[in-house]
Amino acid sequence: MTNSDFKTSFSVRLAPQEIFDAINNVRGWWSENVEGNTTRLGEEFLYYYKDVHIAKMKIVEFVPGKRVVWLVLQNHFNFTEDKTEWNGTRIVFDISEKGGQTRLDFTHLGLVPDYECYDVCHDAWNSYIQGSLKSLITTGKGKPNPSEGGLNAELIEKWKLPVK
Repeated sequence: MTNSDFKTSFSVRLAPQEIFDAINNVRGWWSENVEGNTTRLGEEFLYYYKDVHIAKMKIVEFVPGKRVVWLVLQNHFNFTEDKTEWNGTRIVFDISEKGGQTRLDFTHLGLVPDYECYDVCHDAWNSYIQGSLKSLITTGKGKPNPSEGGLNAELIEKWKLPVK
């Protein structure tokens, strides 16, 4: 079995800060169901989609125009035997410039082919990064999951972020 982490990338003719700002607009490309601040080092936020997926992230690296890293503190999938596969993994956005292009390298460190969710997660990340995030960057409009019902209310309440 291989242990290579999931990776995808793209390049655009825009400034690195524009890509950085779009990444941190998590509600604009990943999901409208995000609670918490997604724009500061040390902040935690909660992502959820219906009763399918809920994850609590912490921003552990935040370098404007260059890098963002989220640590997955807690995760729950309703479609895997191991509901916590992402726990402790890192979601990394690296931004670099070369030849008039800005490149985004996305890596989900710890999301490996051995994971039960890998195929579904691989396709979902490709859709979010190559589709929704790239669209948000290039057109100003992403394709995030819409705000919907059917949520796992018990988990959301349990993982609720503290009011600051």
